[in-house]
Amino acid sequence: MTTDELIWRIAGGSGDGIDSTSQNFATALMRSGLDVFTHRHYPSRIRGGHTYVEIRAAGHEVQSRGDGYNFLLALGDSFARNPQDDAYYGNEELKPLSENLDELNEGGVIVYDEGLLDDEDVAEIDLEERAEENGWHVYPVDLRGLAKEHGREVMRNTAGVGITAGLIDMDIEHIEDLMEDAMSGDVLEANLEILREAYGMVDEFDTTHELTVPTGAHDTGQALLSGSNAIAYGAIDAGCRFISGYPMTPWTDVFTILSQNFPDMGGVAEQVEDEIAAAALAVGASHAGAKAMSGSSGGGFALMSEPLGLAEMTETPIVLLESMRAGPSTGMPTKPEQGDLEHVLYTSQGDSSRVVFAPGNVEEAYEQTRLAFEIAYDYQIPTILIYDQKLSGENTNVDVEFFDREPAPDLGSTLTEDELKEAAHDASGKFERFSYDGEDGVSPRSIPGQKGGRFLATGNEHTPSGHISEDADNRVLQMNRRLEKLDVIREELDEGETNQTYVGPDDADYGLITWGSSQGAVFEAVDRMNDAGHSIKAVSVSDMMPLAESELVAFIESVDEAMVIEMNATAQFRGLIQKELGRYGEKLTSLLKYNGNPFEPAEIVESCEIRLDGGAGEPSAQVRIEPAAGD
Repeated sequence: MTTDELIWRIAGGSGDGIDSTSQNFATALMRSGLDVFTHRHYPSRIRGGHTYVEIRAAGHEVQSRGDGYNFLLALGDSFARNPQDDAYYGNEELKPLSENLDELNEGGVIVYDEGLLDDEDVAEIDLEERAEENGWHVYPVDLRGLAKEHGREVMRNTAGVGITAGLIDMDIEHIEDLMEDAMSGDVLEANLEILREAYGMVDEFDTTHELTVPTGAHDTGQALLSGSNAIAYGAIDAGCRFISGYPMTPWTDVFTILSQNFPDMGGVAEQVEDEIAAAALAVGASHAGAKAMSGSSGGGFALMSEPLGLAEMTETPIVLLESMRAGPSTGMPTKPEQGDLEHVLYTSQGDSSRVVFAPGNVEEAYEQTRLAFEIAYDYQIPTILIYDQKLSGENTNVDVEFFDREPAPDLGSTLTEDELKEAAHDASGKFERFSYDGEDGVSPRSIPGQKGGRFLATGNEHTPSGHISEDADNRVLQMNRRLEKLDVIREELDEGETNQTYVGPDDADYGLITWGSSQGAVFEAVDRMNDAGHSIKAVSVSDMMPLAESELVAFIESVDEAMVIEMNATAQFRGLIQKELGRYGEKLTSLLKYNGNPFEPAEIVESCEIRLDGGAGEPSAQVRIEPAAGD
């Protein structure tokens, strides 16, 4: 068993505090000098149902979840439904142990709560036999009994963390500090007693494993953040002070963070009756002069189609979020998938125009949120961030200096009252808000209440001052002007620092193309394959609309073959590339995964090696290789 990295999985039931316990343990590992990366797996239930969080920690950079894991803390499910074996959902109390064994690496460590799971339960899953076959080291501990001895049963999580720390020879100083930050009084004292006693109990164990906590050090301060944190903080720094929405997993995380922070900074957060109202309210707030945001997931975003079209026609700047989950319909609400790309690109009415970014990691989530507001308000165009449950909820450490940026509250192409005096007005005195000759397709706007800024805003096609018009010449002029923005935006993006991220040698023979949250697993796979003697590079694309065409052309033409890696069943990003570039169908293959779990680096390595060896064979994991056209 390697001591190079710890991949610790805590499993229990929804409502058992799995997420909060794991976040605190990940923070403690980070504060001890390690890089960390977490992965959440949870059911679409409020209480009960098998859930786990995985923490990968190492003294080197970690970009994704690992291949399997090497330490299981199984607490049992305190909120299990019928625990009988013949129940439809099986014995849910046992699932935090039984359903996590297949992915436990050889030589791994298991700690389970024998205060809930007795010998008869464990015998049902042949744990002793499987442990012997795989070289697992099993330590049953009465975590509930220990917790009740000093406090309450709910403190069993603390006992489990103490046992974990003792077994991997981890100092508990940082864990104690976190408890002291979050608790006080009798609750704190009880938890500290449980932690320390559990930690000391390990000295009496007959330990047989070799797994220990890695060592590392950080040169700068670190913060443990998710993609949702990064998007929310990026919006705040971009000057956003209005958000409206309706709760829907996994978009709710961003909505909640901003709703908690806005009251202290003069912002407004509104939970409304549905997603149509949410998007319409945000469009109205932006029209009135606020920097506004809304968002949803899957089916909720589908309801935003009409307000999105209204924002496009009235050229009202707005930033929308689409946090993908497995579909269609309700699908698997708490599982990641990248199946909404085409939906986000094309939903709405007619020849719509919007900008779409797909950040691939926490830093990109922050930067591209700020960029989305800048583009939206400079060009008066809806801008959408598309991401998924994986990026939304996974936590990783980020250098705190990364966020040392100046805020950007500017409203973009908005005129002052002095500038409005010199602007064009029609015969009735209305401001020509939608002037034909706006530079780069942008006709600067006014804010309601400004002297000289009066105009009409309508979802119908309209004249420069906003009057409804079905005149053919006016239609062509207005449509061409709106579409011109996308060309200008693409030119601006090409001239600036790229939003695409690259890894691997420039002269590599084989290429991988991905987007969104699959970035980390792909990049780690590239590093492994190059270390093994292959010649491979990768690009993670963020600019979805307008697509980063010139960069994609250069990348594809520089390799013999390229594999497009994404989490959906229909190769949507590969289809977008071929549609927009009009070629390369014979050069692009696909690697697809859509079982509700994100890619592991080893799955990508195995699939690439199959292609490099001529395409014979099938991957062992639940992934699918889709060959190039003509293969």
